[in-house]
Amino acid sequence: MITIPNEVFTNYIDYLNKTGVPASSYAEYKKWLRFYLDFCDKYPVPESKSERVRLFTDKLHDKKQSLALRQRAANAVSLYYQMEKQEIREEHESRSSLSGDEPYENDRVKQKPLSAETDGAYRQPQIVPQALTQARPQQFRTIARTSNYNEAGYQEKTDSPEWDAALSAMADEIMVRHYSRKTLKTYANWSRQFQRFLKSKPPQELMTADVKEYLTYLAVKGKVAASTQNQAFNALLFFYRHGLKREFGELQDVPRAKKSLYIPMVLSRPEIDAILEHLSYPFNLFIKVLFGCGLRLFEGLQLRVRDFNFDAGVLTVHGKGKKDRTVPIPESIRSELQAQITVVGELYAKDLAAGYDGVFLDDAVEKKYPNAPKEFLHQWFFPQKSLTTVVETGERRRYHLHESQLQEALYYAVRRAKIPKKVTAHTFRHSFATHLLQANYDIRTIQTLLGHASLKTTMIYTHCVPVRTVKEPKSPLDF
Repeated sequence: MITIPNEVFTNYIDYLNKTGVPASSYAEYKKWLRFYLDFCDKYPVPESKSERVRLFTDKLHDKKQSLALRQRAANAVSLYYQMEKQEIREEHESRSSLSGDEPYENDRVKQKPLSAETDGAYRQPQIVPQALTQARPQQFRTIARTSNYNEAGYQEKTDSPEWDAALSAMADEIMVRHYSRKTLKTYANWSRQFQRFLKSKPPQELMTADVKEYLTYLAVKGKVAASTQNQAFNALLFFYRHGLKREFGELQDVPRAKKSLYIPMVLSRPEIDAILEHLSYPFNLFIKVLFGCGLRLFEGLQLRVRDFNFDAGVLTVHGKGKKDRTVPIPESIRSELQAQITVVGELYAKDLAAGYDGVFLDDAVEKKYPNAPKEFLHQWFFPQKSLTTVVETGERRRYHLHESQLQEALYYAVRRAKIPKKVTAHTFRHSFATHLLQANYDIRTIQTLLGHASLKTTMIYTHCVPVRTVKEPKSPLDF
């Protein structure tokens, strides 16, 4: 059973009192909450909270619990999530009332990121139970971000040294290939969930049938999306080949989640303008860059001063798979981007005066160029407000704006703008491509701007715009 801090239960009891739950039920509700969080920690669960609760109540049904008990258990978990939502809303309202003159003073999330989460390298993080990263109250905001996976599952030590060694070998192979940090975390997470599913069965005894059983569980019991099941399959394939050093084998008769045609959610220009009106600095400028240049979330977060060439009017984007591309700098926000360079310069001067150790750099650039972290051209274009202390060395470094800050700011902006759509940071990239299609730009030009390797990927946006066809055929000689 996982350990839950007392302050979590204290706040939970206070909320039960506010919602009129009788005091005689407090102990039972605490019990169900603990069982639920322990369930989320032990079993692979989907992202959807409602699906987690459903699987939890199904588990109670399998244990012969009565319908009344299952209903009370579901109500206990529901009140927990309501408490979490209310605390987020109250914090947002209190932070919105604050103001200041320093850069980023109006940021609603002012957490100090952990060194393992923010240095761009593979460092040992503070380990937090997985259930608390999946369903946690506001108090854990400075400890762990909302996530469906452990921050570094490959570094976590378990009761099985054989599994730990296999995951460590897999992590080494990922780092040798220079795959992204998110790929490492995702593959490690699926491998750990696979380990828990098999109850730490010795790795040398693993068979193809074990993978088949796990994928069947995800498809039938977990009801995961096709993309999630494929992700788990690819992670375990890599784990078998590079962690266990054996062939995966053929999988037959495995229920596969049905893959549906995905049509991206796009926003109209009035909707985008409405969202921007409810975003404060620097989030409004960040969204303008995402939409104006068609960037992915992390492509925008990892922009540096050196990437902007205002003379040529182009922005160099460092995309997925170490693939660079250039996109035009939007003329309508050129002055805002140049002003941001000035803000970064002022922050950079203060950092130098305070004797900071520079920004985080990728791979071994710092070993080759020791002075690079303190050079202005390498500074983040959207820097984090506070410095990050590296636990291992005690260095004070600057990291870029954290994705959770942008995501939370966008969440509230969309609701204040009353946009009845599911909007994420990636929605603005979809909107970029769709708006270019509506302006009759060539599909291959859009493919180049988005950095897609295959035209088939770009063609999905043709489903997002009305088809305009000419009824009467005409010779191209007459165009």
